[in-house]
Amino acid sequence: MTDDGCVFCGIVAGELGASVVHESPTVLAFMDIDPVTPGHVLVVPRAHLPELADLDDDVGAEMFAVARSVAAALRRSPLRCEGVNLFYADGEAAFQEVFHAHLHVFPRFADDGFRIDARWGSNPSGAELDAHAAALRAALVPPAADQA
Repeated sequence: MTDDGCVFCGIVAGELGASVVHESPTVLAFMDIDPVTPGHVLVVPRAHLPELADLDDDVGAEMFAVARSVAAALRRSPLRCEGVNLFYADGEAAFQEVFHAHLHVFPRFADDGFRIDARWGSNPSGAELDAHAAALRAALVPPAADQA
């Protein structure tokens, strides 16, 4: 495990057990021990990368490709699955609990208990949306430069 005791690093290193769904030299997918619904899978990079911005394009693409494959497998499996959510929490304010990049893939069905509670419908003006878009454009780093 890493010095900070990262549980996902312990799983990647084989020091902690996991029910593995998929593994490659870069990515590991395993069952969540505290699932939202039966079939909940976590897709993690093998490297300790705490934040979304720490993922390079290749690792992020592989994580998403594995998540897509797991989602398709959930739909084909005998597990109850009427839909699939992909969920990524980046930072404590976003409810990230394990600070090792990870993508949740979990089956959904009517009355499964999962909820996203938010204040939808703030209805910003077009000028506010334009200002937000401009601020983000100014802060964007081209993907190639982001990895340099």
